[in-house]
Amino acid sequence: MSSDTNSKLSFATRSVHAGYDSTANEGSLNPPIYMTSTFTFDNVEQGAGRFAGEQQGHFYSRISNPTQEILETRLANLEEGEAALATASGMGAITATLWTLVAPGDQILVDETLYGCTFSFMEHGLKKFGVDICYADFTNHAEVQSKLTDQTKVVYFETPVNPNMRVIDIAAISALAKGYSDAIKVIVDNTYCTPALQRPLTMGADLVVHSATKYLGGHGDLIAGAVVGDAETIHQIRLFGLKDMTGAVIAPITVFLILRGIKTLQLRMERHCQNAQAIAEMLEQHPAVDQVFFPGLKNDPWHNVAAKQMDDFGGMIALELKGGYKAGVRMLNKLKLAKLAVSLGDAETLIQHPASMTHSVYTVEERAEHGISEGLVRISAGLEAVGDIIADLEQALAD
Repeated sequence: MSSDTNSKLSFATRSVHAGYDSTANEGSLNPPIYMTSTFTFDNVEQGAGRFAGEQQGHFYSRISNPTQEILETRLANLEEGEAALATASGMGAITATLWTLVAPGDQILVDETLYGCTFSFMEHGLKKFGVDICYADFTNHAEVQSKLTDQTKVVYFETPVNPNMRVIDIAAISALAKGYSDAIKVIVDNTYCTPALQRPLTMGADLVVHSATKYLGGHGDLIAGAVVGDAETIHQIRLFGLKDMTGAVIAPITVFLILRGIKTLQLRMERHCQNAQAIAEMLEQHPAVDQVFFPGLKNDPWHNVAAKQMDDFGGMIALELKGGYKAGVRMLNKLKLAKLAVSLGDAETLIQHPASMTHSVYTVEERAEHGISEGLVRISAGLEAVGDIIADLEQALAD
């Protein structure tokens, strides 16, 4: 596929074809899995040139691999970035990126609510090495503006936010950061949406990170991550953050599985979104439910921002029950079809309790400070028939 032809194709078509030419691979419909740790050279000069970055080509699979290159090309295409780097986990992508971009004395300005392990890395990891982690409510643009300093090197956030489903205006936050300094890197965790629903690089962000474990893989059978952005920054992350700092190297078989998952990404996201919308509307009317957090609901405080920057409203829902924490535990323990499990984006509907699971690395005080209530329940709407999911939730909510 030429780049000119590729640029004219739809997202669904590019999800299947971008970055791979079967005619260059013995006609193999699916990309070969290069299970090799090292690559041979024709001569010493070629090997030296590849190590120096002066010649194209692979030399060691900790740096790059032909199977991995296909995935990276496809992800960059779908996110509308110049380049991508695939890693062994979502946290591998986040840590490799941040180790590359910050040094002691620098500041990372970050939204007040983060996925638990991201928060733990910043608060209990980077702080040990002299990096200032500064929190702000990114839905309050004046507060963000007031906390930008000459030491700010990175502005980092998720949207929608895990787990409380706040939606952050990507274009507005990017404009604030760039208005202060072009040198600030704006990083958006796009795991909840994927490029099928949202493309932050087109709204002013510099880098996008993913847990590819979730919707990109889509089948609950792998752990992986990715970062997408401009070619020069991705090159730096590959050669420093990945190669030297984390070693978070993705396995070729995992790459193959993600490529397979991405082929059906748009189809799956359409079903996830449809199911989540119906589930949220049911929960909103249920007498046992105090509040539903889902941007597809017209009265959700973030509905207008989500409608502006997302193609659909996603497959993730959060809710609070009127009976609080105890009612949530009772509901979760009564489920029959939906699975009590962390992670998200799988074919199965998954439900979990963030305070005791994915966000348990926060102390009780930190959760209160960062907007994660003790009774919050998070739902990842699966691909089952939505009537079956709703029936299961209704029986679990019944007295």
